[in-house]
Formats: sequence, structure tokens, C-alpha cells
Amino acid sequence: MFTGIVQGIAIIEDIAAKPGLSTFAVRFPADKVGGVAIGASVAINGTCLTVTCQEGSTLHFDAMQETLRLTTLGDLKAGDPVNFERAARIGDEIGGHLLSGHIHTTAKVVEILRPENNVTLWFEVPEEWARYIFPKGYIAINGASLTIGEVRGNRFNVHLIPETLRATTFGSAQEGQRVNIEIDSQTQTIVDTLARLGYDRPTPTL
Repeated sequence: MFTGIVQGIAIIEDIAAKPGLSTFAVRFPADKVGGVAIGASVAINGTCLTVTCQEGSTLHFDAMQETLRLTTLGDLKAGDPVNFERAARIGDEIGGHLLSGHIHTTAKVVEILRPENNVTLWFEVPEEWARYIFPKGYIAINGASLTIGEVRGNRFNVHLIPETLRATTFGSAQEGQRVNIEIDSQTQTIVDTLARLGYDRPTPTL
């Protein structure tokens, strides 16, 4: 499990593509890999991956074809920055909300607004996932636990303070970029339960 509190930015050093599998070599800040063991779970842009090898502060991860298809990991190239979070341990503070590291879908950055001292990002998700997105609800974007601002149809926004921009890759976000989305599990359970009882929420309209 993860908390949605991004622990820093790592850099993709190399990607070795094989049939049905890609191996990512990811360089972490040196002070963030202490105690890492082979088999440990690390969220890379919100996607839970398993450490297969360690070379100093560089960790290696394998991603199957299905993972590459369902997430934005297949878009990455050497030199790209990524958000990371090591798996939570019993007793850790849950500063965001509990995440599984299993990506539900991807979204596209459709607009970036820069009012004074913060940034507002607008995202567009596939229509079928809009039913789980509510104003002031939780959502994980590239592994970061964020609060939803406005919702318009299958679009929603989040408001980011300077510290979030500094500590994550959102500071370099660009329009048209794809991001990984993990829907809040409690919200999904409630919406799906109500739908089974006949209280289905229609897809929001503009």
C-alpha cells in the first residue's frame, strides 16, 4: 500500500525493451534507497513496481506489456523525471489517502492555469470513469494524493501549491501530457454499490 505522499523525483536512466517486457533503470536520490531489498514495492508515477536489481542509487523494475498498455509507463524515455513513493510501513503517517498502486485509467492534461502562487491543472478522463469523480473527493494522479476541485463532465481540476510543484513532476506538466489515474477505492465502492441497488449515478454532463 501507498499513502499518496510523493517522496521525491527520480530519473529514468535507461529502458531495455524485450518482447512483452520492459526493464526500467531508475536513478533515485541517494538518501532515498536505504534499506531497499530485492522484491520491494515502489510506486513509479503511481504504478506499483517490484525492485529486481539495485546498483547504488539506481533501481531496476520490470513492467509487463499489460502494465505498459494500461499506464503511461510506455510513454517514458531516458532522462524523464518520475514521481516515486516507497511502500508504506505499519505505523507510517497516512498524509494523503490509501492507494494500491494499481492504475485504473489515464487522463490527459487539457489546460494549465497559473494564478498567483499556485497552478490549476485541468484533466480529461475517459467517460466511463467520470462517475467516480466528485468535487472535493480524493484522486491519485501520477501517485500523488490530491483533492478534486471542479468537475465538468469528464473533466476535473486540481489546485497545486508551490510545495507540491517543487516536490513532484507537476511543476513541469504540459498540455497534452498523459498521467496515471487511481480512483479512490472507497468512492468506487460506494458508487458501484449504489448502482447495484438501482441508484446509478449518470455520467456528469457539461
